[in-house]
Amino acid sequence: MRIEIDKLTHPKVAKLLQQHLDDMYATSPVESVHALDLDKLRKTDITFWTAWRQQELLGCGALKTLSPQHAEIKSMRTARQHLRQGVAARILEHIIQQAKTRDLKRLSLETGSQPFFQPAIALYKSYGFEFCEPFANYKTDPNSKFMTLLLERVC
Repeated sequence: MRIEIDKLTHPKVAKLLQQHLDDMYATSPVESVHALDLDKLRKTDITFWTAWRQQELLGCGALKTLSPQHAEIKSMRTARQHLRQGVAARILEHIIQQAKTRDLKRLSLETGSQPFFQPAIALYKSYGFEFCEPFANYKTDPNSKFMTLLLERVC
């Protein structure tokens, strides 16, 4: 698997992100969907990565800078045909390593509270993420779970 910075121009990436948005809107009320579309993912405060095996897109993930010491994980998604094969774990490991390289102290994320999101929550917990209060511009929402990882605790 190779993980690379992506400019969000490949049709396979657009299709995967559309599936991501479709699932978010099918699972959560509109006001609780915080997934970003292609244009928002292209902003300069976001680094977006894709994971590939040859020409096959496996998944994606992004890192949004919130401050010089804090960033948010966005758009974590595994292609449906590659679920439960370790793709998300590899992307998450890559994002954590990139955050350390950037000398960030904290990584946070927002995910849903519905059963659909339980595999993602279990993955984040297995990497040391803990539940936290809303961060950045998020508000308390029964449809959202907020998690954070203090990087100085991570070896």
